[in-house]
Amino acid sequence: MIEWRYLGYAHGIAGQTAEAQKVLRELEALSKRRYVPPEYVAVVYAGMGEKDRALEWFEKAYQQRSMHAWFLPDPRLDRVRSDARFRDLLRRMGLAA
Repeated sequence: MIEWRYLGYAHGIAGQTAEAQKVLRELEALSKRRYVPPEYVAVVYAGMGEKDRALEWFEKAYQQRSMHAWFLPDPRLDRVRSDARFRDLLRRMGLAA
């Protein structure tokens, strides 16, 4: 499952939107059989440059308490890191500087 998010992210940053969308569909199908953390979906959207959608999914992860602090320094989050909504999320997690 972890590989799916990174594969989707890679397709997204490479401009391969159709392939990234395919990964999103795979994650959705997988979520019908087992739990898929929302931040996995968020990473794919971040790779695609869809910051609003990524932040929606990061918010879901926060609400479900599935987002872990070890994940936050990941460079794949650089596309959303400067957004005020992401900084607010960090603050609510008690991780804001």
